[in-house]
Amino acid sequence: MPSKTPHTNGNEPVENGVNGTKDVEMKDDAPTSLKGGKGKKSKDGEEEMTVVVPPSKASKLSSSPGKDQEGDVVMEGEEQTAEDDGAVKVDPVTKAVSDIKNSFPLLERAVTLFDARFTLRALRSISSIRKRLTPDILARVITETYPSTSPAAKSLLVAIDREDATFSKPNTPEMEVDSESKATKSGKKEQKDILPEVDIFLGVLIQIHYLDKKDNNRGAVFSQHLTDRIHSLNRRTLDSLSARVYFYYSLFCEQMQPLPPSPASPVVSLRPALLSALRTAVLRKDVDTQSTVIVLLLRNYLSTSHINQADLLVTHTKFPDNASNNQVARYLYYLGRIRAIQLRYTEAHQHLTAATRKAPSSPCAAGFSQSATKLKLVVELLMGDIPERATFRDASMERALEPYLHLVQAVRVGLLGEFESTIKQHSEAFRRDGTYTLILRLRQNVIKTGIRMMSLSYSRISLRDICIRLKLESEESAEYIVAKAIRDGVIEASLDRERGFMKSKEVGDVYATREPGEAFHERIQACLSLHDESVKAMRFPMNQHRLELKNAQEAREREREMAKEIQDGDLDEDDLGGEFEGM
Repeated sequence: MPSKTPHTNGNEPVENGVNGTKDVEMKDDAPTSLKGGKGKKSKDGEEEMTVVVPPSKASKLSSSPGKDQEGDVVMEGEEQTAEDDGAVKVDPVTKAVSDIKNSFPLLERAVTLFDARFTLRALRSISSIRKRLTPDILARVITETYPSTSPAAKSLLVAIDREDATFSKPNTPEMEVDSESKATKSGKKEQKDILPEVDIFLGVLIQIHYLDKKDNNRGAVFSQHLTDRIHSLNRRTLDSLSARVYFYYSLFCEQMQPLPPSPASPVVSLRPALLSALRTAVLRKDVDTQSTVIVLLLRNYLSTSHINQADLLVTHTKFPDNASNNQVARYLYYLGRIRAIQLRYTEAHQHLTAATRKAPSSPCAAGFSQSATKLKLVVELLMGDIPERATFRDASMERALEPYLHLVQAVRVGLLGEFESTIKQHSEAFRRDGTYTLILRLRQNVIKTGIRMMSLSYSRISLRDICIRLKLESEESAEYIVAKAIRDGVIEASLDRERGFMKSKEVGDVYATREPGEAFHERIQACLSLHDESVKAMRFPMNQHRLELKNAQEAREREREMAKEIQDGDLDEDDLGGEFEGM
């Protein structure tokens, strides 16, 4: 039976029967002990009822203690400590060491899954690590990664002059569990072999350290040691790393004294090693090393002006079709330079145009885009074309292309005196860009352009006036140049040798000629080639077509079995779920 004694709720007694129908109004001025505590027994042995009131929003915000998901109360001191820990800056040395170590799992996944994309991800992280590289950071990574008895670790430490470094285990929170678990984990880690990919990756970091310090001699010696190690290993997961090793090896030799184009330069002695690496890469079907070494050999031959040897290399080797986009752009650039020197301007212009289109758009690749564009402008002038003005308005190239803008203006107008003064004024920039000898060939083009302007301005002009305006030596030379321009189709005119003048013909409609169709055809060809290259660059899972064929064959066999059972009467429509249509 219910008790007749009223229950307490707040400060005043309130009726609260079992079958009561009235709502009880709660107030916030109730004591805390009655709000949050559990029910207590009275003196009579009967349990008092306490109603828990949910706190308001203001009380939630003002209350400092709280509970986490596990029910532990967070103290004020602990909250202050957490805030202080968040405000503490991370040690840059520890951050650099952890960044380097984060690349090791990527290399392990590349070996396990046989996927080079994880190796490329590890190589991309070098750009952010490079600014913080020091011998102490490298020594710490080596001593915490390798066991003390590893010969590879000792050779790497000797390379950075830290052979006296002490080997220790990293102090990470994961290892602070139990003494037994720590011993088990450390024992397993010591027994685990370090992958050769990790050795070569750390070797690449040491190469970059030498390159930034400009210690080219020690860098070349260490690079030779790395190439010997790579040559002894036949692992496809090392392809991207070995290509990077040969790249830095070539850079060291280019910067050593005497510099190219001296025949005693170290780049000449590097060629046998690069040729041997190319032969090994072709036999092993190492696409990354093959494409990189071909580009390095072309750069090597061009640095010493061995054009014939570079042409023979292009003729007797086949550049890989599935090479990376950056290597394809470099290969096209060097190929365009070779063809320009060989007076094959049309092919050179095609290669250079493709190189500028394939050039990366990132700011770090602005130098390559500028070099390719400069050579392309000179080739266009040698072909008799005038480059578009929009090329010089690009913000990333406006300052670098300023000398070439003055050159284009001189060639476009056909003023020989202004052309020669431009060459004299910017000769150092042209020599630094490697386009000076090609620009000297533009003298005849300037004269042809001047003759074309005269043919458009005058219906008849004497050879003497042509000689004076173009500052030629004699009228005979003017007659020869005009005759050659007429034969090459530069101008539409006739030459009267007896009277000594040039008579221009009436200019027809340019759209009636084949020139617009040829320009349109070139653009269509460029779009088609881009489409073909994009299709070739698509990635497909290995043996996926075989799996699809197998699944299709199994599906056909199941359909035959079902049809046979239906004909025999073993199956009906209900057995098939009601979705089978009659045959």
